[in-house]
Amino acid sequence: MLTESIVTAESHVSDSSWYALYTRHQHEKIVDQILTNKGFDTFLPLYATTHHWKDRTKALSLPLFPCYVFLKGGIERRLQILTTPGIYGLVSSAGQPAAIPDIEIEAIRRVVESGARVESHPYLKCGNRVRVKSGPLTGIEGILVRKKNISHLVLSVEILGTAAAIEIAAFQVEAVNAPLIRNSGAGPEAGSMRTRAAGATALA
Repeated sequence: MLTESIVTAESHVSDSSWYALYTRHQHEKIVDQILTNKGFDTFLPLYATTHHWKDRTKALSLPLFPCYVFLKGGIERRLQILTTPGIYGLVSSAGQPAAIPDIEIEAIRRVVESGARVESHPYLKCGNRVRVKSGPLTGIEGILVRKKNISHLVLSVEILGTAAAIEIAAFQVEAVNAPLIRNSGAGPEAGSMRTRAAGATALA
């Protein structure tokens, strides 16, 4: 469960790692824009969806991980980060900003940029682990699930206990213990999406 804590000492974490910022609900885009304007390297994965009301239908672009914005480095500028409107704090573990493995961020980025249909998904602790063996997402690993008779590949961000799902054909994946298919044209290979739950706090 996310809670807030106050840490007065400056962090000395590597400036090349990815971290997560815990934001107010529906403030993700504002936070992302403000931090970008301040010179920070951010990543806010979005997905397209359609909401239906009685009188209208509207296409929306929503955060794939609600209430989170990813930040690369810049932790030494903590004051500038935490004074940004809409931010509750840095997601932390054991009192320090919790670094997110590059392979998890890269997998999410490749999925979002692929143009495939993706959506938020409940975090999973177990399931059939598979690897994409063909197409632009070759090498990405995740958990294969079925939803309304459609196969989905679930990608997890372990430290946040959150996940995203992308539609995928069953013939495009193979058991995770199968030999890794390398495809130099598919960009950097993404590693496994670990699925154990991890506690996190918002470090203010």
